Amino acid sequence: MQDMFVRLFDLPDGAPLRASLAEKGIRIRRCNPFEAHILEDWIGTHFSPRWVCESRVAMAHQPSGCFIATKDSAILGFVCIDATARGFIGPMGVSEAARGLGIGKALMITGLEQMYHLGYAYAIIGGAGPVDLYKRWVNATPIENTSMGIYEDILPNPS
Repeated sequence: MQDMFVRLFDLPDGAPLRASLAEKGIRIRRCNPFEAHILEDWIGTHFSPRWVCESRVAMAHQPSGCFIATKDSAILGFVCIDATARGFIGPMGVSEAARGLGIGKALMITGLEQMYHLGYAYAIIGGAGPVDLYKRWVNATPIENTSMGIYEDILPNPS
């Protein structure tokens, strides 16, 4: 998986996506510090212990660098900014049951909008999985020679 480059001054407007989700009872919002343990448990259940670690870094920012999608006070998805490295967006994930509703795209654009408001002109999607999706959503461009990038020498998970 390679890194991808996103121009933040050329993003699609996230407001219509969030409004459409709100009509279905889904909110996109910043995760509050007092909810960090709930988010960590959810990420650990649905995704990866490594992503839990990255979310801790993003949650330590003031304001929090994690955004979540919720419905009826339940988490459906999340995205983190400035977690793995400054200028990076991710990790990001949506529960299997909630995929296909536009939540991932809304979370991605919301996180990127926040990075733009923080003063970034560009963002990096590190170790991008669904490359074609990111190209469509935010016109992301693959960065050559970044097949492992910052993730090259990762410690193995304990057995």
